[in-house]
Amino acid sequence: MVSRVSAEFEAPELAEASLHRIKQGIRGIHRTGIIYNKRSEESVKLRNGTLYTIIPTAVTTFNYITAVIESPASEDVVPEPSRSRTTKAYVICENDSINNVKAILNAMGGLNIHSGS
Repeated sequence: MVSRVSAEFEAPELAEASLHRIKQGIRGIHRTGIIYNKRSEESVKLRNGTLYTIIPTAVTTFNYITAVIESPASEDVVPEPSRSRTTKAYVICENDSINNVKAILNAMGGLNIHSGS
């Protein structure tokens, strides 16, 4: 019989590390995967970046750009809920491997660990 075990992690890297450890050390694993907010990566990329604002001129002129305003980028450009890097990891495994999978997920920092058929 096959069951699904899921857990939440604070970052995709933590989830990937725990799934790698599970695949390497436990038998009876059919499939693993992670689900996370990919938009949160945008806020990470903005940390040391620059925002450029282009100010257009009148339509009648040949120069369509009059100025470019340069300002340091901040994570605040992306709204708070979209900045969350919370990741859900899941493992589909044999029933006799559930306890070992849960133990590794817990040891690697997994929260809200659930299992079901």
